[in-house]
Amino acid sequence: NRIRMYIDYARKSSSTKIIFGGECNDSVGFYIQPTLIETADPNHKLMQEEIFGPVVTVYVYDDKKYDETVNLVNQTSNYALTGSIFCQDKTILEKTRDRLVNAAGNLYLNDKSTGSVVNQQPFGGARLSGTNDKAGGPHYIFRFSSPLAIKSMKVPLTTFKHVSME
Repeated sequence: NRIRMYIDYARKSSSTKIIFGGECNDSVGFYIQPTLIETADPNHKLMQEEIFGPVVTVYVYDDKKYDETVNLVNQTSNYALTGSIFCQDKTILEKTRDRLVNAAGNLYLNDKSTGSVVNQQPFGGARLSGTNDKAGGPHYIFRFSSPLAIKSMKVPLTTFKHVSME
């Protein structure tokens, strides 16, 4: 029902157009047809919220506004689960990667943004998409523990001053 509400919202919005899909069927179980929505507003609700269903919203940007578009990607949503950058120019690809380093928990370069498999590639989101701990990664166990660091001096201190204070 929640995903259907997003699709209905897209149908009513003047700045969105359903390119294909958009049908829902709850006669037996519940089925939502894979749906592609185009928006003319890069700040549209559908560009800012996580839907978690077979719904993708796209915004076609002007090639001449590359810098503005990268800023939009980085600032439009409080969520940061997964992203992909497709680019043939290695310099632009690296520049974009560096600018979007906090825009996704997993960032794919010239690869699809789906199919992360535990024990093959760590996966976890940033911002409101999670704490960015990577399931399947070596540090994931720390989520279930309380690490403690203890330092024990073998020789008693003779001053409170740190070497940098001398």
